[in-house]
Amino acid sequence: MYTISGHHHISMITKDAKQNNHFYRDVLGLRRVKMTVNQDDPSMYHLFYGDKTGSPGTELSFFEMPLVGRTYRGTNAITKIGLLVPAKESLTFWKARFEEHGIQHSEITVYANRPALHFEDTEGLRMVLLASNGEKVEHWELWERSNVPAEHQIQGMGSVEITVRRIDKITRTLTEMFGYTEISRTENEAIFQSVQGEVFGEIVVKYLDGPAERPGRGSIHHLAIRAKDEEELAYWEEQVRIRGFHSSGIVDRYYFKSLYFRESNGILFEIATDGPGFTIDGNIATLGEALDLPPFLEDRRAEIEKNLKPIEEN
Repeated sequence: MYTISGHHHISMITKDAKQNNHFYRDVLGLRRVKMTVNQDDPSMYHLFYGDKTGSPGTELSFFEMPLVGRTYRGTNAITKIGLLVPAKESLTFWKARFEEHGIQHSEITVYANRPALHFEDTEGLRMVLLASNGEKVEHWELWERSNVPAEHQIQGMGSVEITVRRIDKITRTLTEMFGYTEISRTENEAIFQSVQGEVFGEIVVKYLDGPAERPGRGSIHHLAIRAKDEEELAYWEEQVRIRGFHSSGIVDRYYFKSLYFRESNGILFEIATDGPGFTIDGNIATLGEALDLPPFLEDRRAEIEKNLKPIEEN
């Protein structure tokens, strides 16, 4: 039997790729590891940020939709992203950095039983820095050219918050199908871990009744969780089918293979393979610097590039 080894990536919506690039690369100090396009709609950028190579569990990805409206917050949505930093002292560093850059943030507090600093990006995407006390996935790598000191760099993804009307429905999906462990439960919140004791696969589920979120800029599109390889992915495809969920089938995204399904509250999950990864069409030294296209879009490069605006600061 297979088990989920943690988060793979998480995908959001941005209205402005240039502004997004500045925030995640220059303010948060992440590496832009891949600049490509939405494979289903090549007119829009698809940007990935992460550690040195965009390791599974570090990737934040954004689809640019220039005409998108605001997010109307509500339930049945992925509502917050946890990012791990090395120690509680790092939160003090980040609080000062957010103040310097005019980023909306909280005081240092506690979230999911860890020291935490809540903040929002320039489009209202809700995130929280969590002190990991040095814990990280073995393959996560520091980015030497980050403008954030190594001792305070974001290590990767931590707790991901999902808000739903029906906690018991998503509980069964996480525990019975994927093998997550429920580590705590109150009337309005439950916390699950794919690897017990580790925050890099943690999901915080909160109960909220009312209207469903209407997505827009700064909203979260889906959460991807890890499968080791295509054989494991085929196993999960079968489990999704057996439990009556509609699956996309296995999709070749070139950088990884994946499948998509919605659980009973409408939350979109992706299950993605660890490889081949972002170095399949580039070398580590220059990752993310030029527009990369999967082979099936390469013959449309001139047309695609013509429709994209440069995102570098001038």
